[in-house]
Amino acid sequence: MLPDNKIYNNYVKAVTPPSPKIKDFLWAFFVGGIICTIGQLLFILYENLGIKETIVKMLVPSTLVFFAALLTGIGVFDKIAKHAGAGTLVPITGFANAVAAPAIEFKNEGFILGVGANLFKIAGPVIAYGTLASVVYGIIFWLMQTFN
Repeated sequence: MLPDNKIYNNYVKAVTPPSPKIKDFLWAFFVGGIICTIGQLLFILYENLGIKETIVKMLVPSTLVFFAALLTGIGVFDKIAKHAGAGTLVPITGFANAVAAPAIEFKNEGFILGVGANLFKIAGPVIAYGTLASVVYGIIFWLMQTFN
């Protein structure tokens, strides 16, 4: 027999510390903004170096992914994410962390059964559903262009 929801909910409230939502929102906004500002500064830097805009648009996310993976590898990214929450998860840096963290965690189990098998454990569904969403969007866009 399942416990009464009211009893369970009261128990959860008693043992769960209250979440400082406003503080969490502000940290996420602040850190996410910093990440995006760094991306914009990289964009300006690369353009000032005389690199074509099409190349710059590839370099900026690549640089952000590199540094997010590096910070994950040396254990700094998790400390930032502990306070920033979604501020680090939403930008592209969160994706880099989602790929690098399992690779680091399972490296002791070997490259095939450890790293290879677990590399996309977190990021895999994001890739799969993102690809599916883009295909659906493409079909809808094509249909709208065809019948207009």
